[in-house]
Amino acid sequence: MTSIKPKKGNLLIAEPAIIGDVSFNRSIVLLADHSKNGSIGFILNKPLEYTISDLVPEVEANFKVYNGGPVEQDNLYFIHKVPELIPGSIEISLGIYWGGDFSKAAQLITDNSIKENDIRFFLGYSGWEINQLDNELKANSWVVTNNIYKDRIIEKNYETFWKEKMLEFGGEYSIWSNAPENPSFN
Repeated sequence: MTSIKPKKGNLLIAEPAIIGDVSFNRSIVLLADHSKNGSIGFILNKPLEYTISDLVPEVEANFKVYNGGPVEQDNLYFIHKVPELIPGSIEISLGIYWGGDFSKAAQLITDNSIKENDIRFFLGYSGWEINQLDNELKANSWVVTNNIYKDRIIEKNYETFWKEKMLEFGGEYSIWSNAPENPSFN
């Protein structure tokens, strides 16, 4: 499978070869930033047992919180598609934004002005130092794809997302789509 060069807004799809890596096994990562200095992304399909209300009690909503990656897991991050409502947002690409005024976002969620399909919260992020992601790509740990979902990426069903991508890639990837997550369960 040939992958494209990574850039901000792309998706990193974990190769089946990453089996055993607790953080990235069957992960799909949205690259929020990619430059010569390194890369930052958020794992889109690893929900945690928390809701936003569990972590921030003043936010009255049961929005899922996801494991964004192994870096700074004691910090809360968010992406969204409502920059007109959340000041200070930084565009990733294709109508997806990173961060902004958290207190404004919290109030809008509590007021039901922002819905769960508009925003996704993460504990931690995925980070790569200079050349680290390039080395992982050379080792065939990831496939880089364009984000064909644009801002609808926030709405993707996390339970089937990785499997859908494997089927989409076809060939040997189709076989991996039905393999158990833990091979010892086979």
